[in-house]
Amino acid sequence: MHGSSYEAFMKNKLIPVIGDIGEENLGIDSETADKISDEIDVIINSAGRTTFDDRYDAALSVNALGPDRLVSFAKECKKLKLFLHVSTAFVTGKREGTVLETPLCIGKNITSELKIENEVKLASEAARKFHGSEKSKKLKELGYERAQSYGWEKAYTFTKAMGESIIYSKRGDMPVVIIRPSCIESSYKEPFPGWLQGIRMTAPLILGNGKDQIPDLLGDYQSSCDVIPVDMVANAIISVMAKHSCGNVPEVKVYNITSTSHAHPLRMGEIMDFSYQHLCDSPLTDTTTKVLERMKFHSSLEEFTSSVSKAIAKQEREMKNGEGEAASHTTLSMKGKRKLKYFVSLAKTYQPYMFFQARFDDTNTRSLLNELSVEERKMFEFDGSCIDWEHYFINIHLPGLKRELFRQRK
Repeated sequence: MHGSSYEAFMKNKLIPVIGDIGEENLGIDSETADKISDEIDVIINSAGRTTFDDRYDAALSVNALGPDRLVSFAKECKKLKLFLHVSTAFVTGKREGTVLETPLCIGKNITSELKIENEVKLASEAARKFHGSEKSKKLKELGYERAQSYGWEKAYTFTKAMGESIIYSKRGDMPVVIIRPSCIESSYKEPFPGWLQGIRMTAPLILGNGKDQIPDLLGDYQSSCDVIPVDMVANAIISVMAKHSCGNVPEVKVYNITSTSHAHPLRMGEIMDFSYQHLCDSPLTDTTTKVLERMKFHSSLEEFTSSVSKAIAKQEREMKNGEGEAASHTTLSMKGKRKLKYFVSLAKTYQPYMFFQARFDDTNTRSLLNELSVEERKMFEFDGSCIDWEHYFINIHLPGLKRELFRQRK
């Protein structure tokens, strides 16, 4: 649109400020904070730690206490018309059936037994008690245990739920909207099809076969895998902001930004089939000579571990003497044991999402889409129900993933 003057245009519009939502006062000096609070009218909080097996203290600081700090700051903003918080569609924990677009609140849809201050104290005590490599391990275990005890799968979603509940309870009369995207994957169209940064979401599962040639997954082929491209999430945020930036949010409004209304909901097995099809035709590396196997789904961790162990042992035999399938199963080398440990850890991390059967209510999101004109829907597209999944994965997402792998190797 602006051609060669684009960079100058953006520099005139954007003022970057260094800060940290995990620190008091958001890590911003008082002079800058005062200037921001005098001028801004919309706050979008997309900060968060998204590692599934994160340290409990780190996840609490950013995902739970971060929104608390930001709400306190928002209340000092004189012109504020909207506080928009980006959460996750999986924030409601272990739920079956339909996940509603309703805000989370301790004492309503979160047990009143949960005391966030007690969780912070537990994590702080553990952080002081342990040291070195043991510290990270113990804090990850603590996060998993605390999440499980309250009905969540991981510290990530558990602390995101705490963050939502804090916003709900401390918002006062501040207009609040919560966006809950499902699995965010590479872009559908903008800035170009297949844009992504980092190896995340379904990528490690795809690479398990495409790169490491381990054709095994712990999960259900028919499990629901709700995916939404990142540019659709951005477009949804812009659309929600346009609708509610006049402060017309009497209650907390929640939007599930998902592909749940698709006529053919995406299944995990389909993603792996699309990946197999693409990677057979276009391997991840030029040196890949072995024919890929179709992914096998296992219903138990024991069955999965046994199959992966045999696959790694077979690879080691082939590298050593070319005996292949004719040789009997052998003991894994230290390298093979580390590889097995990695895949078992990956399987445990993704297990809740590999057997997921719930669906997301998107009534509010559909209503917002219906309010847009034809031109606006083209410009700010976020209707996940229109995606051709086979085309998206084979022609957009997987080529984008390969570009990102190449970029990281440079």
